[in-house]
Amino acid sequence: MTDALEPISPAEAKEMYLQARRHEVSESTLSGYHYRLVHFIRWCDSTGLDNMNDLTGRKLQKFKTWRRDDGDLKPITLQGNLDALRVFIRWCESIDAVRPGLHEKIVMPVLKKTDEQSEQILRRERAEEILDHLCKFEYASRRHAIVEILWHTGIRLGALLSLDVADYDGEDERLSVRHRPSTETPLKNGTEGERMIALNADTCRVIEDYVDHHRHDVTDDPGREPLLTTKNGRMARASVRDEVYRVTRPCYYGADCPHDRDPEECEAGGYGGWSKCPSSLTPHQIRRGSITHFLTEDVPEKVVSDRMNVGLDVLDKHYDKRSEEVKMEQRRDYLDGL
Repeated sequence: MTDALEPISPAEAKEMYLQARRHEVSESTLSGYHYRLVHFIRWCDSTGLDNMNDLTGRKLQKFKTWRRDDGDLKPITLQGNLDALRVFIRWCESIDAVRPGLHEKIVMPVLKKTDEQSEQILRRERAEEILDHLCKFEYASRRHAIVEILWHTGIRLGALLSLDVADYDGEDERLSVRHRPSTETPLKNGTEGERMIALNADTCRVIEDYVDHHRHDVTDDPGREPLLTTKNGRMARASVRDEVYRVTRPCYYGADCPHDRDPEECEAGGYGGWSKCPSSLTPHQIRRGSITHFLTEDVPEKVVSDRMNVGLDVLDKHYDKRSEEVKMEQRRDYLDGL
């Protein structure tokens, strides 16, 4: 069987795979494939596996154990890594890089129901603390605008970065989210992700004051005017993540450190280290918190689904973090008097 295979290195196979998928998926999805598979390439390098032809079910099991222990991964995260690897290996079968049926030898972790949901989100009380701090000490700064928009709209990071100044309508108090792949700002769900998002007066005021006083007056390479900017153009994903990591650390907004760390010695205290704080959050965790907040405030699920561009089934399984007690009390409000 190995005689029918054509030698190829793991790194070359990965690059071929990404090129093959480039026109089938969004850039953010493609980046996700890259980041999940890069660990497999790292393992291959560390073990001396330089030809995909030599990959076996036993070696895949060794990688699974290594990846779990190397990253101290939760079962749900390990499942995502292995799922991406499984799809990649199946594609490798189609180009005669590995034995036929090898992808079936990847044993997926058995998940409990609680493993299927990520619990870390930005809760309403904490969101208010962060926004109060920003409003008082960094009003209408870029990071204030970022958190304000993420919390009150629940949009994805890609949608946030796609916004132009012209997408903000102060008169009608709304943002227009548009799919523009030809000018480098595609939406995760393509044109189905396009929508108008209503804003409240406070969010509008922060956006307007940011644009008037703190936004860099620049255009991006395609000639558009991004809403969120650096001196050189549109903000990058990594820059937004850094801002969110920074402001969600308890010590940043004046709360006591829940980890008993000395701020002067903490590894998360300096530039580039903010993500190392166990309490720091990602933009996606703000999105989950925002969705949960809207649902807790009795906003109908269909309204939240349309506003946040997420299917009702996905909303219920991955985004709704209300406790069972909260759900019960909300049902009681509807049923009282019947």
